[in-house]
Amino acid sequence: MAWVDIDWAGRRVRIEHHWIGTRQPGQPLLVFLHEGLGSLSMWRDFPARLCDAVGCRGLVYSRPGYGRSTPRAAQEAWGPDFMHRQAHEVLPALLAALGLDTAASPPWLFGHSDGGSIALLYAARFPQHVAGAVVLAPHIIVEDLSIASIERARTDYLHADLRQRLARHHDDADSAFWGWNDVWLHPSFRQWSIEQEIAAIRCPLLAVQGEDDTYGTLEQIRCIARRVPQTSLLALPACGHAPHRDHPEAVMAAPARLLHPAGAPAPAA
Repeated sequence: MAWVDIDWAGRRVRIEHHWIGTRQPGQPLLVFLHEGLGSLSMWRDFPARLCDAVGCRGLVYSRPGYGRSTPRAAQEAWGPDFMHRQAHEVLPALLAALGLDTAASPPWLFGHSDGGSIALLYAARFPQHVAGAVVLAPHIIVEDLSIASIERARTDYLHADLRQRLARHHDDADSAFWGWNDVWLHPSFRQWSIEQEIAAIRCPLLAVQGEDDTYGTLEQIRCIARRVPQTSLLALPACGHAPHRDHPEAVMAAPARLLHPAGAPAPAA
């Protein structure tokens, strides 16, 4: 585990991160972007397993407000643009602070849920600085299904054991939960959409959705395909909001075809 500081939102923010995977030069770099209540540790061993399977380097980190990274400042409320700010401000600052030249060696992005949306927003804003993206259960529009599930999460946090479960992965569980929950349930967020913006994406893209996802329907990834023609879609049956946990083998196999297309060097044995 390591930490790096960036300047963001008018203050110095500490970001926890971890490097994984092969040390072979020239291999692709996968940057993992966690879900709305996620963190570095909540990925568990999946990033390492994926990087080993496809022969990549990996970078896993917790966004500000999550995990062991700097929590939200007191009374700091995130606005409807909170995912845009992560994509346009935090991620570029982190990559620069880590000394990565994304113009010379663009990374791949691997995002789940909110992290998937952030990956799409980054790829749209910085098309020359990303080699490709894999997004699991991303949010493109706000659906009634999503809001109903997020309302249930609020009830679970207040009256069940969700707070205790999150506290195992976040230094400040309240920072992580309320930053996410309050903005998603704010009336102004119902009109949130990135459908127009993602049309600027030029890189290869894989969008994965579980058919039983309680936070979004298949319309989310179909919407991506309508706006980004080079998108490959993977709909998984008997799968909820976390395809990498419900069907890890299928999720690991699909990116390999993007990262190492026919004729490209295969991962080292």
